[in-house]
Amino acid sequence: MNIEFKNLDIGDLRIELPIIQGGMGARVSSSSLASAVSNEGALGIIAAVGLGEECDNEKRDYKMRSREELINIIRDTRSMTKNPFGVNIMCVLTNYDELVEAAQAESVDMIISGAGLPLRLPSLIKNNKTKLVPIVSSGRAAHIICNTWARRYKRLPDAIVVEGPLAGGHLGYSMAELADEEHFSLDSILTEVLAVTRAFENDKSRIPVIAAGGIFDGKDIARVMRLGASGVQMATRFVCTHECDVSLKYKEAYISAGKEDIVVIQSPVGMPGRVIRNEFVRRITKGERIDFGCEYKCLHTCDAKKVNYCIAKALLNAYRGELDKGFAMCGSNAYRIKKIISVKDLIHELVTETEACLNAS
Repeated sequence: MNIEFKNLDIGDLRIELPIIQGGMGARVSSSSLASAVSNEGALGIIAAVGLGEECDNEKRDYKMRSREELINIIRDTRSMTKNPFGVNIMCVLTNYDELVEAAQAESVDMIISGAGLPLRLPSLIKNNKTKLVPIVSSGRAAHIICNTWARRYKRLPDAIVVEGPLAGGHLGYSMAELADEEHFSLDSILTEVLAVTRAFENDKSRIPVIAAGGIFDGKDIARVMRLGASGVQMATRFVCTHECDVSLKYKEAYISAGKEDIVVIQSPVGMPGRVIRNEFVRRITKGERIDFGCEYKCLHTCDAKKVNYCIAKALLNAYRGELDKGFAMCGSNAYRIKKIISVKDLIHELVTETEACLNAS
C-alpha cells in the first residue's frame, strides 16, 4: 500500500503535514513554538496548563488570570501565523471549563484534551469550528469516549490521539503497566484504538487516529502510519528548537542527559510522569518536603495535605531555567537529542526521513 506523507484531514480542517506538536505545559509550548510549527505546515499546540501561576497581574483570581493569559497567548500566536493551531487542556485542571470556554470563544482550530477522560467536553463547545480531540491510552478509553459522546451529544471525536507508554510528561498508565513492555506498547494500543474507531465510523464520520509517545524520527513515523495512523503527535523533539519558549538551561538538560537520566516518578497529579533526573528529583523521590505551599489549587487530583512538593512551582521553575528548584519533563528518547536546531530544519528532517522510509517499503 502506497502511503503519502501529506495532508492530515480532520473533518473540514486540513493540515498540510500529518505532524502535531504535542502540548507541553507550564509555558514550554507557547506562542513562539506553536506559531513556528504551524508556519511549517504542521499543527502547533499551545499548552493551557501553568498560565495563571505566572503572569503580570497576580492579584487577580487564579482562574481569571489563567483564562486571560490563555486568550493573550492565542491572540499572540494568531498574530504570528495564518495557519491552523490548537490548544491542549488537561481534564484534571480545576479551571478546565473556563479554559475550554476561552479557547472556543477565540475559535481555535482544535482542542486536545487528556489527563483524564474528557466526557463533558462537547457540552462546553458552542461553535462548529473547533475540532475536539481526546487523548487516550487504551482501546477501552477510546470506546468509552466515542460511546458517551455519541449517546449524549450525537457526535464523535473529530480525531483521537493514542499516547503510548514512552511519552513524556504525565502518563495514562500505572507503574506496573509501564514496566510491562510486552503488553503495553504504542503499536498494540494503536491497533486496539483503530478497531474501536472503525466500529464507530460511518460514511459521514471518519475518526483519524494520531499516534504519540516515543515517536522520534521518520522511521517511527513510517511504522505507525503503516499500522493505520493518520499522523503523529510529537513533543520531545520540539523542545530543543530555537523557537521553543522554554529557557536555554531546560534545553541543555535534554542535550546533556544520558539514557539512565530519563526516569519515571509519581506526580502530585496522581499519575506517573517521565522526567530528567536531577538533584531536585532525587530529593522529592526520597520524600523530602520542598518549599511547599498550595497557592493555586490548580488540580482536582492533587491533595495538598499529602504531596511533598508543588508540581506547578516545580515546572515553572524549570521553565525559567531554575532546575535546582524543579525538573524538565521529557519523552523516553530525550537523551538522543544532541543539538538545538530550528523548527524548520527539524520538520524538514522528519519529512525527508519519513518519505524515504515509506518509499523503501
